[in-house]
Amino acid sequence: MALIKSCKGISPQFGDNCWFAENATIIGDVKMGNECSVWFSAVVRGDVNSIRFGNRVNIQDGAVVHCTFQNLSQNQPGSKTVLGNNVSVGHNAIIHGCTIEDNVLIGMGAIVMDDCYIESNCILAAGAVLLEGIKMESWSVYAGVPAKKVKTLSKELFKGEVERIAHNYLIYSSWFKEEK
Repeated sequence: MALIKSCKGISPQFGDNCWFAENATIIGDVKMGNECSVWFSAVVRGDVNSIRFGNRVNIQDGAVVHCTFQNLSQNQPGSKTVLGNNVSVGHNAIIHGCTIEDNVLIGMGAIVMDDCYIESNCILAAGAVLLEGIKMESWSVYAGVPAKKVKTLSKELFKGEVERIAHNYLIYSSWFKEEK
């Protein structure tokens, strides 16, 4: 069973039909929608601020989702982490204190820093680093270090990558649910 832990009296909350790998870690102020999955060795750590997921979010193996410290006594609001619907976070990616709208693919090993904003229908390529405060426009593909827009996301690439991966992770998690 996944490590699901309260922090400062706040426990993670989950929608219907979610699946978590046995060694996934989910801590604190985390709220997930329906049909989310957190995979092997992934960490979702809502200890210093809040993390919110829409429906059908998959956090793949080794990925880390965190946020930035909220210290209201020193007027430091921190940065929450918000992921919309149908967001896929690739293996070993880092998502930190940012907002990601619907239908987004974060590639393997990519890093999204504090206060970034990724609009709907985007791909951040594998290994890319989205520096603090960058906004990705809808229907864009960003790549590189630091990440820059490399092209407009075509409908074919959207269907072939963003939609396909989000859909496939629903199937993959069902395989583990069947083996109870």
